Order: sequence, then structure tokens, then C-alpha cells
Amino acid sequence: MNTTPARTRLGSTGPETSALGLGLMGMSDLYGPADEAESIATVHAALDAGVTLMDTGDFYGMGHNELLLHDALRGRDRESVQISVKFGAQRGPDRSWLGYAADPAATKTALAYTLRRLRTDYIDVYRPARLDPNVPIEETVGAIAELVKAGYVRHIGLSEVGADTLRRAAAVHPISDLQIEYSLISRGIEAEILPTARELGIGVTAYGVLSRGLLSGHWQSDREIAATDFRGFSPRFQGENLTHNLSLVEALRAIAEAKGASVAQIAIAWVASRGSDIVPLVGARRRDRLAEALGSLDVQLTEGELAAIEAAVPAGSAAGDRYAAAQMAHLDSEH
Repeated sequence: MNTTPARTRLGSTGPETSALGLGLMGMSDLYGPADEAESIATVHAALDAGVTLMDTGDFYGMGHNELLLHDALRGRDRESVQISVKFGAQRGPDRSWLGYAADPAATKTALAYTLRRLRTDYIDVYRPARLDPNVPIEETVGAIAELVKAGYVRHIGLSEVGADTLRRAAAVHPISDLQIEYSLISRGIEAEILPTARELGIGVTAYGVLSRGLLSGHWQSDREIAATDFRGFSPRFQGENLTHNLSLVEALRAIAEAKGASVAQIAIAWVASRGSDIVPLVGARRRDRLAEALGSLDVQLTEGELAAIEAAVPAGSAAGDRYAAAQMAHLDSEH
């Protein structure tokens, strides 16, 4: 078995990293309760397996996720880990969402706090979580470029932006990668965003590769969803939408079983198969889920299997948007 990720580079200018990354959001926020000790053990297991790309956000648990990552990295070689941080989401003490702030002053302030929480001198990839509708992307990228020049940031990334914004940003400073949702049932980037990223030499770090658990093969239609789990409000997890989407999963399960793999492994392997410039981020919160995700590295999909997957889960076949309407409206990538 080959459960050590290959090495790759994020885009033409980004850092060298593992070809599979770990997304830490669920360890602190949005997916219901998580076990902190198990979360740290999962980060350790990922590092020991050769996963070096760690993705977090300063608003995940209002700083908790960065503090957790600091604890997990204690005693590890900082230079061997690539830390990707998203910023800009504004939140209240009641966990409410208050909008975005990615103006130069807010950008630099956010980084100052991030460096403190992570107890590090630099961030490998720093990126606004969303496009701030009140701030030209040139101003946000320009501010991060100043932080790059000062040595606090090594590379600039973006998240959930469209093709035009990518071009405007890249005209200011090289962009290492675009972090954006990409999975078998979220393929909106294929028409314009992915070709533009490739034209500009910008890599893709794909989150939601299991569509927040929907494509994991483990989701049950009668599963109780915690009040703090945003999937309780996600259109794809509601009523008839969920029934339809789980039928797609069952079609995928037949292909997985014939391959001797799990549904999750097939779904991750499919994303990885879309190009060497795409790095899947897996949101494992437990060591067993991480081990399953790492097993996707052994799954090499043939042309026939890719065709069967395409037939089982055609582009656009999911029921429901990937976010509720209010959140979709904030996505530059969807406009």
C-alpha cells in the first residue's frame, strides 16, 4: 500500500506540499461537537503519514482552530509543515456571522493575531476566505503582498472567487492557489474558473471533496444533526434533496465495491484524478476517517471506471445548492 502522499507544488509559484491536505475546520466549528484530544491525535497521524498541508481559518471557533493547530504542532519541525490560513469572516461572541472585512488594516490586524495564536513567525499561504464586496481585490492582495515583502507571509492564496477576480488578483501579485469547493456533486469550477486558474498557473486546493460528509458513504438519512452543525441548514441535506443525493451515493457505492474501495476513497480519488494541479483537502476529525482518506492514494481510476463514475453521478445531478441562499449570494465564485 502507498499511503504516503506524493509531493507537489501549489500552482507555479506556491510552496511544495503534500498532494493531500488536512482541513481542520470541523475540529472546532460548524460540524457539531468534536473531541480535542482526538483532533490533535489526528493531526499527528496526518503528519506522521506525510500530510504536511494544514488548512485552518482564524474564524474557525473564533481562534480555537489556530490554537489547536499550535498545540498539535508543538515539538514538530515548523519548516516541514505548510500552514494555510483563511481570514476575513467577522463573528460575534454568540458565533453569529457579521460579514467580511478584508481591507488592508483588517488584513494586517488579522494576521497579527493569527501569528500570535499559532506562535509562528510566518504563514505559508494567507488568503481572504471570501471576496469582501466593499474592498477591491487589488487592495486586499496588495496588503498581503506587503506582508510577503516583510516576511510574515510566504505565499498569497484566494478562496471562492470567480475567474475575473483571479485575473485581477494575479495582476497585483502571484497567487499560489485557489481554495474552492470541488467534488463529484460540486463541479461549478470546471466551466470557467478552473481553466482560468490553469492559464494563470494557479493551483487548486479542493475542499468539500466529500461534500461535507454526504459523499462519505457513512451518512444516514435518519442521522440526528446537532444544533451547531451547519449541515442542518444546508439544502443538500434536507428532505427530498437528501433522499435524491443519497441515491447518487448508492450508485457510487456499487462502483466502489467493485473496485474494492470505500465510497469516500472513490470520491477523493476522483477529485485527485482531475489534474496534478489539484490538491484535495480532507476534513477528517478522527484517525479512522483519516486512515480511510489516506487509502484513496492507493485508488487509481481507469478510464472505464471514470466513465462509470460520470454515468452514476453526472455533473449537475445533485439536488440543492451547496450553501443556503444567503451564503450563496456572498460567493464571488457563483456569480
